[in-house]
Amino acid sequence: MKKTALYDKHVSLGAKIVPFAGFEMPVQYSGVTDEHFAVREKAGLFDVSHMGQFFIEGPGSKDLLQFVTTNNVDALENGKAQYSCLPNENGGIVDDLIVYKMEDDKYFVVVNASNIEKDWNHISKYNTFGAQMTNASDEMSLLAVQGPRATEILQKLTETNLSEIPYYNFAVGSVAGVNNVIISNTGYTGSGGFEIYFNNENAVELWDAIINAGEAEGIVPAGLAARDTLRLEKGFCLYGNDIDDTTSPIEAGLGWITKFDKDFVSKETFAKQKEEGVTRKLVGFELQDKGVPRHDYPVVDAEGNVIGKVTSGTQSPMKKVGLGLAYVDKPHFKLGSEIFIQVRNKNIPAKVVKAPFV
Repeated sequence: MKKTALYDKHVSLGAKIVPFAGFEMPVQYSGVTDEHFAVREKAGLFDVSHMGQFFIEGPGSKDLLQFVTTNNVDALENGKAQYSCLPNENGGIVDDLIVYKMEDDKYFVVVNASNIEKDWNHISKYNTFGAQMTNASDEMSLLAVQGPRATEILQKLTETNLSEIPYYNFAVGSVAGVNNVIISNTGYTGSGGFEIYFNNENAVELWDAIINAGEAEGIVPAGLAARDTLRLEKGFCLYGNDIDDTTSPIEAGLGWITKFDKDFVSKETFAKQKEEGVTRKLVGFELQDKGVPRHDYPVVDAEGNVIGKVTSGTQSPMKKVGLGLAYVDKPHFKLGSEIFIQVRNKNIPAKVVKAPFV
């Protein structure tokens, strides 16, 4: 198992460590609910250094990314980031990712930890454009400072004016005396904040600086469990659960990052799905009775026929109800439809609702 540069720090803080995507990662510190509410109301600090980072540069870099991703890279200006996905040849998704435009002919791509090698091989396979590719995943660390107080905490440590970095934009600056930090207004919690990318050797000093700077604001270390409940309350997809090699972006509600004004892998398949409609869709649901939905629980109709399955589910700390995401067959995926989630052999009524849940 790999370890991030902050592994010893997590152990010293008493974090519960679990294997995740090939890494020993902190799943929680003080407790999932504590960490969840800290991020919703104040701030939390996540080590997400297990994520993968590629640099793609040179004259062919834009053409390569334009062909292997669904979103339109032409829309990116220097200093902007874009959520996108890598489609496979069978109309599924290799991974979801963020593409950063550092400068003309230089892009920074952030991918999921479990897919680093798979994504690298997939992009490389299509690199007939002569782009120069560098896998920086083992050299870089990533901290996410998330929550309504995150900006004021991080602002204490940098001369970069964070209020001038809109959502899905970034700057390169100095943080706590560390230079060349990518400061990105992105995150996976839906509570605002920044993600910062830097070299591994600066991980401990930046972690300590952020925790110290945020003490008065109530910042807490937060683990992967809270990251999951936070993203789920906002209806954000998790690769391997809600999207994978067998799901299309159209089925997954990611039509907004699938742009047909360019050529890309599986374009014809997705265009046909968009035009003709799909037979199943990823929807949000809320239980109408007590119960906690979990990954892979069956979704059934009133007669007990299986019409889908839960991809992500939890007891929402904010709403105090069971909620989640599920692929549901037509016509049951319409908003307001009544469906049933099989929880321990009991069919619990649920309603199809629009995400975000909070």
